Amino acid sequence: MLEITPLEVQKKLNTNKTIHLIDVREVDEVKEGKIPQAIHIPLGLLEFRMHELDKNSEYTMVCRSGGRSGKATQLLEGHGFKVVNMVGGMIDWEGSVE
Repeated sequence: MLEITPLEVQKKLNTNKTIHLIDVREVDEVKEGKIPQAIHIPLGLLEFRMHELDKNSEYTMVCRSGGRSGKATQLLEGHGFKVVNMVGGMIDWEGSVE
């Protein structure tokens, strides 16, 4: 499983590099703040919404600490997607939130 740190994600966002973020936390967690560019798809719905994703794009998965995003990464990898897990999750995120 490929991994990226929150700092590396922030650097990519600051240099305007294309990065597709998917936040797999629950609705109440996302209400507390998410990375502005992130798409919210709760982990429990990811399997049913993966048809919305493009297999030609790379996705960075985000959750609270990195555990659920790791599960999401494995799920999508198993279906042929290019995926990276943001280790440390929102606990380690120091960038802006919305």
